[in-house]
Amino acid sequence: MNIQKIQETKQKFKIIGNSPELYRAIDVALQVASTDLSVLITGESGVGKEFFPQIIHQNSSRKHNKYIAVNCGAIPQGTIDSELFGHVKGSFTGATDERKGYFAEADKGTIFLDEIGEMPLSTQARLLRVLESGEYLKVGSSVVEKTNVRVVAATNVDLSDAIANGRFRQDLFFRLNTIPISVPSLRERPEDIELLFRKFAYDVSETYHIPTARLTEDGKRLLASYPWPGNIRQLKNVTEQISLLCEQREITADILREYLPPVKQNLPVALETRDGGGESFANEREILYKVLFELRRDVSMLKEQMNSLMDVHTTQAPIDSYQPEPKSTNTIDISQPKEMPASVRIPHSSYNADDVETVEESVSIQDNEKELIKKALLRNRGRRKNAAAELGISERTLYRKLKLYQLEDL
Repeated sequence: MNIQKIQETKQKFKIIGNSPELYRAIDVALQVASTDLSVLITGESGVGKEFFPQIIHQNSSRKHNKYIAVNCGAIPQGTIDSELFGHVKGSFTGATDERKGYFAEADKGTIFLDEIGEMPLSTQARLLRVLESGEYLKVGSSVVEKTNVRVVAATNVDLSDAIANGRFRQDLFFRLNTIPISVPSLRERPEDIELLFRKFAYDVSETYHIPTARLTEDGKRLLASYPWPGNIRQLKNVTEQISLLCEQREITADILREYLPPVKQNLPVALETRDGGGESFANEREILYKVLFELRRDVSMLKEQMNSLMDVHTTQAPIDSYQPEPKSTNTIDISQPKEMPASVRIPHSSYNADDVETVEESVSIQDNEKELIKKALLRNRGRRKNAAAELGISERTLYRKLKLYQLEDL
């Protein structure tokens, strides 16, 4: 790895960062620049993939010829073939003149195809022919055209999934992916976040002649720990907002939180009912109740099956030939783990050959929940909003349970 060459490239293209992953990506771009191999650049949206085809072009023998960047996702499907490969006069409605496409314009140069995963399948077939033989047809023409162009593509989607779903050609993927370059996301290079913030804040202060915003220590820690789903583009937007809208120049973590969108948390997954339907729950407390109800029903069913089996056994076997074993060794004990609260613990169910006894649950979960709600309402003097907060359920859920247990008068 030529560190000096990488530093010069960073300075030339104004790339900020010192993470090993970023250095590796730049190093690969510099090494492959002298060849004519196709390059596929991958990375999340907003990481700066557009710099790397320029690095490749400017360090290649094609640097004195054209460099054309094309966003495949921004061109309508009906016109993308014409944009890339050109068309002849009268080939379609509105084609009043002959047109050269980007591949003709970029001959002996470099073409950068951004968002390659959005390219239609029919256009992918045309692109594959260009990569394999350098040949293509204009729209509406039967004359084979030739081009000598270096293709660099980029995508922020997983092309493996696109191939599996039939949205991307596997043979084109292998043609493009001759040299892969993976651009790291911002959360993979947290050591660079403060540097980028300082650069963007300085640019704003120079442009609008205002004092430069600076991060406090807790602000630095918050920026480094934030996941940045929008990567560098999002960080730049946040920095510009803070620099222009915040009167304070010492940016603390509390100030940053006002400008950072909340991060989505993983919520409890709704349990699936036995009939295959889905059922959503207000919070974890209701999920626990659901589990306990299911467990109670399973135990009751198991006890009924045991009783039925024992009834069949005792009616078929001669009574005088049956010798029951001691109860301590012939007892099946169904119990909950020790850590389960006593109020919802399922009592033991035991049987032997002489005596089959069924012990019903002494305290039901419904009664327990009803009692908890009553106590919470009494403690909060009937204020249902406060009682719901104490119970850890929504106020709407509390009203529903009050109606269920006929406690609406409390």
